[in-house]
Amino acid sequence: MRIAFIGQQEFGKAVLEAFLARGDTIAGVFCVPDKPGARPDALKADALALGLPVFAFASLRSPEAEAAMRSLDADLGVMAYVLQFAPRSFVDIPRHGTIQFHPSLLPRHRGPSSISWPIALGARETGITIFRPTDGLDEGPVVLQKTCPIGPDETLGEVYFNKLFPLGVSALLEAADLVVNGRHGERVQDERHATYEGWMHDEEARIHWNGHVDVAYNLIRACNPAPGAWTLLDGLKVRFFDCRKHVVGRFVAAGHKPGDIAGVTERSIVIWAHGGLIEVFRLRPEGGAKMDAGEFARQRGLAVSTAWQSYLRPA
Repeated sequence: MRIAFIGQQEFGKAVLEAFLARGDTIAGVFCVPDKPGARPDALKADALALGLPVFAFASLRSPEAEAAMRSLDADLGVMAYVLQFAPRSFVDIPRHGTIQFHPSLLPRHRGPSSISWPIALGARETGITIFRPTDGLDEGPVVLQKTCPIGPDETLGEVYFNKLFPLGVSALLEAADLVVNGRHGERVQDERHATYEGWMHDEEARIHWNGHVDVAYNLIRACNPAPGAWTLLDGLKVRFFDCRKHVVGRFVAAGHKPGDIAGVTERSIVIWAHGGLIEVFRLRPEGGAKMDAGEFARQRGLAVSTAWQSYLRPA
């Protein structure tokens, strides 16, 4: 088939190469414009190296973008990780329209941080959706969905790179075949189950220790590797990354409150929480680089203390 490709970053590059590897024709590639001082986009660099026609419009709503799409005479448009708004007047131009990838089980978790939020909310399952883009945000009819489990300790990075990334590449290939061959169905999204969450920014990534240990631990997993869930630790803003949750067998010691340091080991810092403890192995202090928590403790003069281990529930 002849494809008009819209996307960016490593996911877009992987999808582009998957279509090419099986013999499809990429008529042209639409990428975001370069930002001054930023690294070149992986998809754009790959498309240029392959000698493909590349378009970088500040807006896909422009007459120039629509004219470029028409010039490609494409069978299908494929949107693989697109943050620009693409209007119906643009996506409906290919003969069989356009399909779009979204890393959640729509209509749940519409919006830009759709991988993070299921983890943060403690979901045990997520997945990907291939749908028809409309002028609404992630609201178009569903062509194909694939599900995958979220492990109790899996992070954002693990769920994305190990599961959703490869699942999304294969699903776009499958959906493209279904649509072009007229063998697909289109299911309208049930608005009764729709949710929308915005970006997982600093405000959303703050750990609130008044909640249960599971809430804090899920947020840490949902923000690893970015943006990093954060708290004030020893008077300094610190982002947590690699962590482990411990369930306690009895109440925390008197004189302590959730968010306080419970102990320090050679490799980690342990934090009190409601119903458990969070052991931090990797962190990043404000203005610094990621580092081992044990090294941070030594730099701050925090003495090794393992009394917290007496609170652990027996295995």
